[in-house]
Amino acid sequence: MRLRENLSGRFQHGLKSFEQWMSTHDHPVTLFIIADLFESEDFNLWLRGIIENYNNRITVGCHGLSHKSWSAWPEDKIAFSHALITATALLEEHAGDNFRRWFRAPGGYIAPWMVETLSKNSYVLDSSINPSWVVQRKAGKGNTWKDIEGELERFNIISRPWKTYLTLPINGPALTLFPLSLIAHRGWRKTPPPLLTADFESTLLSKSAEITTVYWHILDHARKNGAWKPPLAI
Repeated sequence: MRLRENLSGRFQHGLKSFEQWMSTHDHPVTLFIIADLFESEDFNLWLRGIIENYNNRITVGCHGLSHKSWSAWPEDKIAFSHALITATALLEEHAGDNFRRWFRAPGGYIAPWMVETLSKNSYVLDSSINPSWVVQRKAGKGNTWKDIEGELERFNIISRPWKTYLTLPINGPALTLFPLSLIAHRGWRKTPPPLLTADFESTLLSKSAEITTVYWHILDHARKNGAWKPPLAI
């Protein structure tokens, strides 16, 4: 595999600040990783280090092989399957026992046709759906979020959609895009306490458990000169 050029200074700053934030609490976090990051030896070393330091508080899920937004393009099960198989192998190699077959589509672009491929590759959980009308187009032309939920249920894959507030997105970029950021921070203040590490995986995989799912980007941790942290009550 060709090694990627050095990670950007901002990305490296985000990685360091994230690790610092992890030292301030005792809760579990899932990293959804794009597998082409393993082209960077610096990233490989960082991931090994954070797994060693935080062990079972870190789980790793699949964020794709690259950041291709699959549902923005015509259906291509063959290419998606190839990318998923390759990404899964890389994640198993580099994350080891911390890897889980949990999927989050790049950019939240997931279409119903992708679900069967996830099932065939033994994925048991999906956290791609951002159930807001603002980003409905990410479900693919002519599809709705309910269509995807139906496919996930049909293939027995647990769905953990992102939290919204007042029908608006509050995760990822919404935290920093004014004026949406005002609503996003208000929505985050209404989240329940984070799960405990001992109960995290069993609760997440329980079909009867009500879970609030929030996410942000590693690059967010580079904001405010590394002082940014997710607005969680921990």
